[in-house]
Amino acid sequence: MRFDEAYSGNVFIGATPHVEEADIIIYGMPMDWTASFRPGSRFGPKRIREASLVLEEYSPYLDRDLSELNYFDAGDIPLPFGNPEKSLHQIEAFVDKVLQQNKIPFGLGGEHLVTWPVVKAIHRYYSQLAVIHIDAHADLRTDYEGEVLSHATPLRKIVELLGADNVYQFGIRSGTREEFHYAKQEKIPFYPFEVLTPLQRILPQLAGRPVYVTVDIDVLDPAFAPGTGTPEPGGITSRELLQAIHSIADAGIQVVGADLVEVAPVYDPTEQTPVMGAKVLREMLLGFCR
Repeated sequence: MRFDEAYSGNVFIGATPHVEEADIIIYGMPMDWTASFRPGSRFGPKRIREASLVLEEYSPYLDRDLSELNYFDAGDIPLPFGNPEKSLHQIEAFVDKVLQQNKIPFGLGGEHLVTWPVVKAIHRYYSQLAVIHIDAHADLRTDYEGEVLSHATPLRKIVELLGADNVYQFGIRSGTREEFHYAKQEKIPFYPFEVLTPLQRILPQLAGRPVYVTVDIDVLDPAFAPGTGTPEPGGITSRELLQAIHSIADAGIQVVGADLVEVAPVYDPTEQTPVMGAKVLREMLLGFCR
């Protein structure tokens, strides 16, 4: 699969039109085939790009400007509607091509299942990979109502691939009893309800290691991000999420890829959710890619 030309016309603010100059590839994974409550996250990547136009390219938090980076927006991968298995194969193949060119993949979802093929591809290049997972939901089920390819299962698959001690989960406030017991039994670095304090505590442990960061927008309280497929009350604030991103940036770890998932714009007529998604992506780009 190619990424040397954009699949769609709209691009994230400040993106270069020349892929050969880029160190980073932004791409969309417009898939919500396994949504169990509210579909619509397949429209998230496009709307985040459009919402990015409201932002400045300068981050006063980091004192950096997007003009200091070279990133190419490949648009949305044209995934086969309603076919999770084939969609996951296409995402994995796309990310593999990005990595072959020594570029860093930054993905926009889509449901959280899309993170699974990305981590599979990156792990082939970085055997010591660790994952930072910031989310309202544990996503540690083996299946959801008999379906193993589900938005409720990606982190279980990632734990089984990388090992429990290489997956760090923050902000979790929803899951089955079995998921919470599994996290405890396997000794996953699992931090329910909170993000910033435990994250800052563990970041020194990741110094020198390749790290993938996956952020589900529903880690935010629905007051800050109502436009998502599975909203969960009791979440963190938008300020806390930005502080978490900046803490990762300040830690100086080697971020080899990242994604932001589960923005479903149809449920937020105010558009605060895609705007927040665009700002999170800006801060991740500027913070993780020095």
